[in-house]
Amino acid sequence: MLHKKILVAALNWGLGHATRCIPVIEALENQGYTPVIASDGAALELLKKEFPHLPAFELPPYHIEYARNGSILKPKLLMQLPGMLRAISNENEMIARIIMQENISGIISDNRLGAHNRSVPSIFITHQVTILSGNTTWLTTSMHRSYLKKYTECWVPDLASSVNLSGKIGHSDDDSLRLRYIGPLSRLHKKPVQRKYDLMVLLSGPEPQRAILEEKLTRELQHYTGYVVFVRGVVEGEETVHAEGRITYYNFMNTATLEQAFNDCEMVLCRPGYTTIMDLAKLCKKAFFIPTPGMSEQEYLAKKLKKAGIAPYASQNSFKITDLQKALMYKGLRNMGENIKWKDLFSLFEGEGKL
Repeated sequence: MLHKKILVAALNWGLGHATRCIPVIEALENQGYTPVIASDGAALELLKKEFPHLPAFELPPYHIEYARNGSILKPKLLMQLPGMLRAISNENEMIARIIMQENISGIISDNRLGAHNRSVPSIFITHQVTILSGNTTWLTTSMHRSYLKKYTECWVPDLASSVNLSGKIGHSDDDSLRLRYIGPLSRLHKKPVQRKYDLMVLLSGPEPQRAILEEKLTRELQHYTGYVVFVRGVVEGEETVHAEGRITYYNFMNTATLEQAFNDCEMVLCRPGYTTIMDLAKLCKKAFFIPTPGMSEQEYLAKKLKKAGIAPYASQNSFKITDLQKALMYKGLRNMGENIKWKDLFSLFEGEGKL
């Protein structure tokens, strides 16, 4: 019996979209489907390392570059919009060819706006129902939702209730979006282990801001006396590790190593990217956040979690290593206790599912 093939396409914007596709791919295999991977850049390389036995395709890159100065991020992104729209169009054409070539029965796209086709059920995974961009939020949200409506369903990795992780970003009363709240999505599992590190530094996100933060934290950690595991977030050919005094550096970590490091640490210093927030909640961790300069979504999530007494944050420019002491006064993140019903979700690929 031939297993149905499901194309899983992840956006290459940091590593969060790729990493949260890992439990989706694992669930597909557990339910008897054959996943087919599609992405570009570091996201594609990460998924190929996690699933070397699966077929993989390279999609057109969106070529989105961040500014070194967060205050000019919005105009820089707007200047890149025409190129991004061309890439989305080319992506959609390539998706059609992959469907024919591989006999694809369905698509699950994590924020790839061109990964859909009318011939098969097409699912869009996102926590971004609303795109925050300051006084242009209405415009960016309208444009984004026009793409969401091209999909059969939109799966939001959060809870529909007022107790949730994404706030106004992931919730809307617009019925035309066909939203299904599937619960927080994480590839990691909590384990009872003895603490090995006082602090885990987890870097991710687009350049050059990832590198700027790495340089700053490397300087600041010279004044830190605890034991640190520092994950640089640079996907290379091989996972490398080296120690300098109390700090152990990794270029990147595969899922098993990352899960162990998360469990081994007392506190996490990182960006408030939504995928990272879901991982922290799954593992019930204390955290300190440094939002990417100019990224309205991360600034909103950091403020939301601070207001709820969950975790503090600081701007990239103002952060000092002594700020970490503030996290001790916050309750940390907690598991939302929601098990994802994969069989029900995947019934869409059998012609059975409905909202």
